[in-house]
Amino acid sequence: MRARPKTIVPALCFAIAVGSLSSCASLEQFVSALSNLHRLQFRLADVTNFSVMGIRLGGKSALADFSVADGLRLVQAFSSKRLPAEFVINIEAVNPNDGRGGSPQTVSTLTGLESRLLIDDVPTVIGNIDRAIEIPGTGQASTIPIRMSIDLYSFFADKGYNGLINLALALGGANRDTTRIALDAQPSVTTPIGPIVYPGRITIISREFR
Repeated sequence: MRARPKTIVPALCFAIAVGSLSSCASLEQFVSALSNLHRLQFRLADVTNFSVMGIRLGGKSALADFSVADGLRLVQAFSSKRLPAEFVINIEAVNPNDGRGGSPQTVSTLTGLESRLLIDDVPTVIGNIDRAIEIPGTGQASTIPIRMSIDLYSFFADKGYNGLINLALALGGANRDTTRIALDAQPSVTTPIGPIVYPGRITIISREFR
C-alpha cells in the first residue's frame, strides 16, 4: 500500500489532522511526512494470550483438551448467550526510511492504529494500540501489540456451541491459523509539524507486508 509521489499532494484533501500550513517550507515538510507514512508497511505476525471466559487456549487443540470444570464454564456461558474472549494481535511494522535512495533516515512514531477486526471476513470489534510506538528507519520489523476483547457469541452464535469453541481454538489454540484474521486499519503518526492520519484504510493480513 504505497503511494507514488504524484499521488501525495492530492491526498492533502483527505481528513488529516495537522496544524496550519503557513509556508512553502511547512508544506514540503508535510508532503515529506505523508510520503514517509505511506512507506510504512504492516503484517499480522501472531495471535497470543488467547482466552475464553478466562480459560487460556494455548496448548489446546480440541474440545477434549478442556477440563470438566472448564467445559462446564463454557457451556454455562454459551447458555447465557455470551462467550467473551481476550487476546493480543501482534503486528509487525517495517519503516524503510533508512537514509538510502536520497531521503533522510526517519524514525516514525506510531500514535494510533485504529483497527477493525475481521474474522473469516466478518467485521467485528475495534481495537487500537495503547501507547505510542517508535518504528526506527532501519528496515527491521518492529512488533506492535493490539489488545482485543470480543464476545464471540455476538458475532458467531449461528455456529452453535461446538462451532464457537472450534473457532476460538482455530484463532488462539495450539494450531492457530492467523490467515482467518485480518485488520482493517488506519495508522496515524506524529511528525515535526503535528499528527498525521493515513488518508485511507489498509488491510493487514498475515501472508505479506502491506
